[in-house]
Amino acid sequence: MILDSLRWLGLNWSEGPDIGGPHAPYRQSERMGIYKQYALELVEKGHAFYCFATAEELDQMRAEQQARGETPGYDGRGLKLSPEEVQQRLAAGEAHVIRMKVPEEGVCQFNDLLRGEVEIPWAQVDMQILLKTDGLPTYHLANVVDDHLMEITHVIRGEEWIPSAPKHQLLYQYFGWDMPTLCHMPLLRNPDKSKLSKRKNPTSINYYKDIGVLPEALLNYLGRMVPKSKNLACYPWEYACCTSCCSKKLATVQVKHCKLQQLWSSLQL
Repeated sequence: MILDSLRWLGLNWSEGPDIGGPHAPYRQSERMGIYKQYALELVEKGHAFYCFATAEELDQMRAEQQARGETPGYDGRGLKLSPEEVQQRLAAGEAHVIRMKVPEEGVCQFNDLLRGEVEIPWAQVDMQILLKTDGLPTYHLANVVDDHLMEITHVIRGEEWIPSAPKHQLLYQYFGWDMPTLCHMPLLRNPDKSKLSKRKNPTSINYYKDIGVLPEALLNYLGRMVPKSKNLACYPWEYACCTSCCSKKLATVQVKHCKLQQLWSSLQL
């Protein structure tokens, strides 16, 4: 459905799960061995560790932290295990996850194409799970590994991912890879500025397709909702075909939200 919706809008791609390409396979379910390989590499380098804590133990940990008036977060208990104990528990087949190590002190600094330099204290960054008990990767590991192997140059996503940027930057450093340019875009929101929800507004592309909206009209209106600098003659989305222009024009986007009500009302006219 997602691929069909993108095609209807005229947004095409040069490689992917449906057409193949030099970086196949493209489905995460077909790349499980790749993620495990890189997770184990981090463990071997000392940048990640095994954690055998059960869901019940972690729930109790968070409850105790809240009772003490602390912000709930992983307490690093897996780091206290000796190498011998870790190997014994692995050999016994105990369920476990792999978590990344995170600095306990200091501030993470990273550059965002819209916001410039962003600072987030490491104390606010959790020791993220990279590989779950079922062997599936979390988004944080899969996105970094895939973006590097697929030679991604720009990562453009919603601003709700800003708190995760320190984890991703740290993973790139652990692997010794160059990090792509980050650009966290302002979000579409409901008229009351709450998070976009289909309970308050139609959010499916197929909805607008079914009521007769032309793909050119929908794409054009969404593109022109981007809050842009007053001195920008053209709109950022019009430069998506050119990487160098894309970076230059995206940097002019203003950091403020757009309301979906504007889109809905205009399309009714």
